[in-house]
Amino acid sequence: MQKVGILNSAIAKVLADLGHTDTIVIGDCGLPVPAGVPKIDLALKLGSPSFMEVVAEVEKYMEIEKVEIAAEMEDRNPAVYAAMKDLFQKQQWIVDENHEQFKAATTKAKCVIRTGEITPYANVILHSNVIF
Repeated sequence: MQKVGILNSAIAKVLADLGHTDTIVIGDCGLPVPAGVPKIDLALKLGSPSFMEVVAEVEKYMEIEKVEIAAEMEDRNPAVYAAMKDLFQKQQWIVDENHEQFKAATTKAKCVIRTGEITPYANVILHSNVIF
């Protein structure tokens, strides 16, 4: 049994398989999952696990180059936006013009990790970097 790290085997495998510029999505429980993109469903009940809980844990184990969000997050979910800005201070930010543009970008992801989050626009695309 693994002693440290992400215990969810599906997430651990996705992270291990990522290459430079590959993307994963972490989203609220309402984000649609594009056809053909695998879904890792962590949602247990409304609000659990939270979006930021999952994002913060994935951030510990993923080399992240870019963070992509929809523009609506800043105004419609300022608490999550502030937490994201605090967590991702060194990464490049991509702010999609709107949520529809964001959803279109999710079609290229290696997976969508669904949380139990129930606040608006709590969704992110994480772009993988290299560790060297």
